Amino acid sequence: MASKLLVVAAAALAREVEVPGSRAQGFMETVFPAVTCSAQASFRTGLSPAEHGMVGNGYFFKDIWRPIFWEQSARLVKGPRIWEDFRARGRRVAMLFWQQSLGEDVDMLLSPAPIHKHHGGMIESCQARPHDLYDRLVRDIGRPFRLRHYWGPLASPKAGDWIAEAAARVMTEKDLAPELILAYLPTMDYDLQRCDPEGLAAWRAVERLAEQLALLSRAAGEGGYDILVFGDYCIKPVKGPVFPNRKLSESGFFATRRVAGRLYPDFHHSRAFAVVDHEIAHVYVPRPGDVDAVAALLAKMEGVDLVLDREAQKSRGIGHENAGELVLTAVSGRWFAYPFWEKKAEAPDYAGHVDIHQKPGYDPAELFFGWPPGSVSQNPGRVKGSHGRAGAERKVFWTTTLNLPGPPRDLLALSGMVREHLKTI
Repeated sequence: MASKLLVVAAAALAREVEVPGSRAQGFMETVFPAVTCSAQASFRTGLSPAEHGMVGNGYFFKDIWRPIFWEQSARLVKGPRIWEDFRARGRRVAMLFWQQSLGEDVDMLLSPAPIHKHHGGMIESCQARPHDLYDRLVRDIGRPFRLRHYWGPLASPKAGDWIAEAAARVMTEKDLAPELILAYLPTMDYDLQRCDPEGLAAWRAVERLAEQLALLSRAAGEGGYDILVFGDYCIKPVKGPVFPNRKLSESGFFATRRVAGRLYPDFHHSRAFAVVDHEIAHVYVPRPGDVDAVAALLAKMEGVDLVLDREAQKSRGIGHENAGELVLTAVSGRWFAYPFWEKKAEAPDYAGHVDIHQKPGYDPAELFFGWPPGSVSQNPGRVKGSHGRAGAERKVFWTTTLNLPGPPRDLLALSGMVREHLKTI
C-alpha cells in the first residue's frame, strides 16, 4: 500500500478505461443531479446535495435574487470534508481544478481565475496556493494553461493534458508531493456533448483520457501514490432541447424587460422561472399559491419526464432550500435549454458569447462557433449529448490501485471508503 493517494474525477467517465496496476474496477451509481459541481461536492463531503447544498452547477441565489452558475467559493459546499482528520494529523492536501475550491482549507490549490479587463479582453491566469505554484508549473511544463481549451468552441483534451502534466509534476517534486491530491480531468466532457456520445469522437476522447491516466500512473509510481479514478456522470445521446422558460413566458409566469430591442429576464417580477442545467431544471416559484399551476403547466410539456415538488425532492436526495420549488427532469433523449425568447433579434446580448456567469442556465451551445465570426452558436439543436439524470441506467465507472473493502454501490459509498482509507496513511 502506497503512503499517498491521487484521486482523479474524470468528467463523463461511464465506460471502462485502463489504469496500470489497477486492483479493482466497476460501475456504480452517481448522485442526483448528475452534474459536475453536485458530484464533486458529494465526493469531498460524503453527503448528498440535499445536505451540502450544491444542487447543480448553479442555482438561484435568493439573497440577491438572481441565478448564478459556476461560482467557485468553497463556502458554497456545506459539511465536513473527508480529509479533515487526515489533515489534522499533519498530512497535506491538494486540489487541482476542482470546482468550488477557492478558499478551501487545503495546502495546495490550482484553479482557473482569469482577470477580465475593464474595456474588454482577458488576462489568463490561475489562482494558486502557494502563490508561486502556477508560475512554477508553467515554467516546468513549458506552456501556460489556456482557458479557451477548458471551455468554449475551442475546448479540447488539451486542457486535460495540461492538468495531467501539472498533477504529475506535483507528485514527483519532493518539496511539493502532498499526501492527498484531488485532480479533475475534463477530457471527455466536450466531444461527448458536441458529437454522438456513443460514436467515434467519444472513443477518441476515451483514448486521450487513457493517455493522460498513463502519464499520471507513471508519476504516481515514482512518487509513491495509489490512484483512484471515478466518473461523475453519464452522457447520453439527445435529439433536441426543451424550453421551459418559453412556456412560462407564454403563460404569463416569466417576466422580461426590453432593452434596446432585446429581451432580458425580469426575475424580480416573474412568478416562475426555470434555471436549467443539462437534463435537470430548477423551477423557482416565489408565490406558494402558484406552485400547483406551474407544476401542472410544465408536466404537460413534451420532453418533461418528472416534476418533483418539495416532498418528492427529498427521496431523490435534492431536498435543499437552494433547489427550486419544483425540479424537472427531461425524458431520456431530451435536455433543457435556457432561451426564453422566440426571435433571434430579441436574444439578449450574452446569448452569442461565452458567458457562463451571466446566462440564467447552462448553455452547451457555447461549445460551437456561431455567426458572425467571434460569436458562439445560438442553435441548441447542435448539441448531441447531455447528462443530469441518475440511477441504474446512468452508472459511472471507477477504477483504483487501492485495496477497497468491496465494490462501492454509489459515489457516496466510494467517498466513505476513501475517508476510511485516509485513516491508514
